[in-house]
Parts: sequence; structure tokens; C-alpha cells
Amino acid sequence: MPTILRHGPYRVYFFSHEPHEPPHVHVDRNDSSAKFWLESLRLARNRGFGPKELRQIGMILEQYRLELLEAWYGYHGH
Repeated sequence: MPTILRHGPYRVYFFSHEPHEPPHVHVDRNDSSAKFWLESLRLARNRGFGPKELRQIGMILEQYRLELLEAWYGYHGH
């Protein structure tokens, strides 16, 4: 599972065995984890993050969205 970004306490990554899903990333901090779709930056799943922190994570992902998409397509292909 390639880590593609570390930002503050967050680790942003994707799994190498999910090429048939739309582009997305997983975000972890301690025991909390969330999954975001990259095209829409919508939350797909959340375990442990509160609403305020999810908004902060969303802003981080928006800031790096193009780089995250490039990493996804660079790894999984188009």
C-alpha cells in the first residue's frame, strides 16, 4: 500500500490491489481511518474521525488532489 502523502498527523495512501475501483485514497491517523473518492472528494467511509476533522482532511485532499490523482493513475494506469 503506497503512501503518497504525509500531512501533519495524516497518512494518505491507496491499496495496490484496488485497480477496479474509482480513484480514491485512504487517510489514517492513529486508530481512525477514512476513504475519499478523488474525483468528487466525497467521503466514502469513515471510522473514527469527527465532522470537523473530516472537513480538515477534505481541505488537505483538495489542496493535493491533482498530485493524488497523478499518483493513482501512475500506479494503476488509466
